[in-house]
Amino acid sequence: MAVFTPVEAAEAEPFIRRFGAGGLRELTPIAEGIQNTNYRVETDRGRFVLTLFEARTEVASLPFCLDLTNHLATKGLPTARPLRDADGRSLGQLNDRPAALLQWLEGAWKRDPSLADHAAAGVMLAHLHLAAKDFRAERPDPVGPAARRTLFDACALGSTSADRAILDRCAPWVEAEPGRDLPRGAIHADYFPDNVLFQGDAISGVIDFYYACTDALAYDLAIALSAWGFDAEGVAIPSALEAFQAGYESLRPLSPAERRTLPALGAVAATRFTLTRLHDRLYHDPSALVTPKDPAPFVRRLDWWTRMPVAA
Repeated sequence: MAVFTPVEAAEAEPFIRRFGAGGLRELTPIAEGIQNTNYRVETDRGRFVLTLFEARTEVASLPFCLDLTNHLATKGLPTARPLRDADGRSLGQLNDRPAALLQWLEGAWKRDPSLADHAAAGVMLAHLHLAAKDFRAERPDPVGPAARRTLFDACALGSTSADRAILDRCAPWVEAEPGRDLPRGAIHADYFPDNVLFQGDAISGVIDFYYACTDALAYDLAIALSAWGFDAEGVAIPSALEAFQAGYESLRPLSPAERRTLPALGAVAATRFTLTRLHDRLYHDPSALVTPKDPAPFVRRLDWWTRMPVAA
């Protein structure tokens, strides 16, 4: 979450009332994240999240993302339902941006999750995959091979010699599709610790579905392992990786093909985040209230995945 488009209370209030959320009491910017603008909304009817979708988000994909969170909530998962206006629409326009108002989910993400938290997060990801089996809408991966190629080429144009060494490591995986023949469905595709909220030991929310798409379920697991199973410098934590994957497989065991392909899927995942972070650093807008993230920890993840033995 982040703030790229400023919104004043007087601008937000008509939008909030249109979606039946009541009278505005407080509008507070949320400064975490890198993609969209988010505000915490307090009204006389409760608390909500106001999201304005910035240029990186595909407007045409938003119904998929919002409908998926609603579908999962209907199945009992702790995802935020989008509010709808009198015409049944979950999307509107605010300050020249597509915008939506969603339920606020209580809880906070854990900066130092325990092994039990890793296992719980793995179980929740498997729950998500199973609950989405009958979700019929589809969306191509917005950071799939073509998008990664575009990012790679843009980074190459603005790169230093150190950046070019990073790009050389990414090059074999930029357009790779190792999960093409594996079981597919709706995936979160950004299942990082800051998108999983806890209250005590229980998961109370899964948020930020704006990279959600239709892809290999094992690719989603590889993304999540890359997010949860390494420290801030990108060094693998074997016990965390094991706990997360064991939690996932306690509900949805991997097939032999998925197990064999997991290292390649992890390499693609690490390449994706290396490229997006490098691109954001090279083309950072200094007026945005967000700090670009260092790509180096994901280069280390890429090196780890490429050294990982392929399962028999």
